[in-house]
Amino acid sequence: MHGPAQHRAPGPRPGARPRVRWVATTPPGIPRHPPPRRPEPYTGPPSYPAPPRWGFPKLTWRWPTAVPGTPSDTPHPMQRLRTLGHNAGAALWTVAAFAAVTAAAEVWRYVLLAQSRGSALSPGVVGASDALVLAGALLTFVLAILAFGGSLWWLLVARAVAADAAGQAPARSGPQVVAGVLVPGVNLVLAGSILAELEHTVLRKPSAQRPRPSRLVLWWWGLFAGNGVLLAVTILWRMRDGVQAEADGVLLTASTDLTAAALAVVTALVVRRLTLLLAPLDASTLRPLRVLKVTGAPRPERPARPATAPR
Repeated sequence: MHGPAQHRAPGPRPGARPRVRWVATTPPGIPRHPPPRRPEPYTGPPSYPAPPRWGFPKLTWRWPTAVPGTPSDTPHPMQRLRTLGHNAGAALWTVAAFAAVTAAAEVWRYVLLAQSRGSALSPGVVGASDALVLAGALLTFVLAILAFGGSLWWLLVARAVAADAAGQAPARSGPQVVAGVLVPGVNLVLAGSILAELEHTVLRKPSAQRPRPSRLVLWWWGLFAGNGVLLAVTILWRMRDGVQAEADGVLLTASTDLTAAALAVVTALVVRRLTLLLAPLDASTLRPLRVLKVTGAPRPERPARPATAPR
């Protein structure tokens, strides 16, 4: 006898891969995102039962500064270079002004010396001339030392920033630069080459190429050497005796003061040019202008406050 036919599900064929269903679930311990909240309807401006005593600090126009006591209080090399360049430039322009005034005082003294050969001079005029010469020479000397120190500091920082930006090692070490600028006689030759090397690095020229200074640097080099030679000649000439030697010494001193003023001006221009090439100003970081005073403008009309307006 044959029983009823039985139907079985076909099994997997030999060699076929079984069907697998992948289900992705959130791992345990990970918070789920809350459902988005529906925006609440606008109920008007906020109201307070009393005038609020909180507010923002009055620092709207304050220039951003570093926070003391944090790693940010160390200025960035670019920021330090801009600050040193600004300070050195201001000191150099001041030296140029005082040196020009001192040179004019020396010329006035020479005119008085020429007049004294034929007539007597007023004691008040001679005293005023001597006071102007002495005060101008003293102030020019003190300011020149400060400007020279600030320019030397700027030079050392500028060399480090330029070498880092160009990815090159400085051509000279720091002590060599200081010695090449400070040692009398040697600085007449090395100071110009040091500045030419800095300009070469700032312009991102190959280190294997020989530096070729620009016209501005050549002018600075010539004025620096000429002022040094005139200063040495003036000091030696002042040791001579005689009326004519004194008159010649006055003219030499005036010439030295004039070259010092020209040197200060050209140095300020060099510092400004190289500083702008190394650390150009960003328009987004400039200080915004602010209104200090408005005169002659009509008072703005203020609408009347509705009686139903909540406080």
